[in-house]
Amino acid sequence: MKKIVLIIATLIVGAIVLVAIVKRDFISTFYSFYQLKPEKSFDESLVPPAPDYADNSWWAALPGQIDDADVTPEGVVDGQSGAEVDVFYIHPTTYWEVGNGWNQPLENEISNQRLNLGVLQGQTSVFNGCCKIYVPKYRQASLPSFFDTSDGPKAMALAYIDVKTAFEYFLANYNEGRPFILASHSQGSMHAVRLLEEYFTGTLLLDQLVAAYLVGGPMIEEHMAKTLDIPLCSTATMTGCQMSWNTVSDAAADFSEVQNYCVNPLNWTADGTPASHQDNMGGVRFLIDNDTPSIDHNVTGAVCVDGNLMISIPEGNYDEMVFGEGNYHIYDYALFYMNIRNNAIERAAAFVSEAG
Repeated sequence: MKKIVLIIATLIVGAIVLVAIVKRDFISTFYSFYQLKPEKSFDESLVPPAPDYADNSWWAALPGQIDDADVTPEGVVDGQSGAEVDVFYIHPTTYWEVGNGWNQPLENEISNQRLNLGVLQGQTSVFNGCCKIYVPKYRQASLPSFFDTSDGPKAMALAYIDVKTAFEYFLANYNEGRPFILASHSQGSMHAVRLLEEYFTGTLLLDQLVAAYLVGGPMIEEHMAKTLDIPLCSTATMTGCQMSWNTVSDAAADFSEVQNYCVNPLNWTADGTPASHQDNMGGVRFLIDNDTPSIDHNVTGAVCVDGNLMISIPEGNYDEMVFGEGNYHIYDYALFYMNIRNNAIERAAAFVSEAG
């Protein structure tokens, strides 16, 4: 786990350096990120109250309740009501204001708004064509946790306790033995790889796993060696497998030393076969003032290179470089939205068909 945190820290720090270079202002850029660090060290006696997953307020999305995971792009239908498959989705980091603690309290409204508008709409909704959606809130680790080697791992460990508690509650109270997808992004994927290692590999739970979409996270050799019975997805209808990708252009910092595994979401291969922009069924960018956006067809092609998903510069509303020029981390789902959506439907149908 420490190695995974270090890899993520390397990616983030590398991106910060690139931002500083672009802005030609190292001091103010690094100071801005330094300010995000909580004033006090991690203290278990000061952490926010633990979640109670019997309380629906601790779930950002649940079947049967109206939430932002229900949105669809123009002309697309929400299929949750008749879905035979579930999805358990672990959200990325949305907690980073100056002066906050190491882990998010439930009542932090800014963080929750980012979760609803940025994540549930822009990422999780991709699965509402195939699956009933379950998204737990958790005491996520704050952004500074990823580049702090002392308190950061403690914050991440607390966050994972919540994730696995939510997952156990999902299995015991909601899932009822149905097939399901495990999906995530960024920090969520760091927790998801631990779930695969601790709850799936070598257990009967694998019989329910449609696939694991562990996007924007570290899928490294150390993890793959621990999950030999959960192979890398290599076709569009392969089930019981796992996949990840980290989206960059050639303008991004060089992360080639970070040896991630990469599956291309435009052709669902893991062998470096390139896909053109014509293979892209459409990117989707949900905005605050538009929760039924049109589909951006053929927005970009993609090819896996040295563990990263390399793309051409996309057209449209995909130009916010939060982690540095050429780093499309926040668009890991958005740029390939319709391919992921259709693949989840196809992969879920294949699993149900195989199960008989």
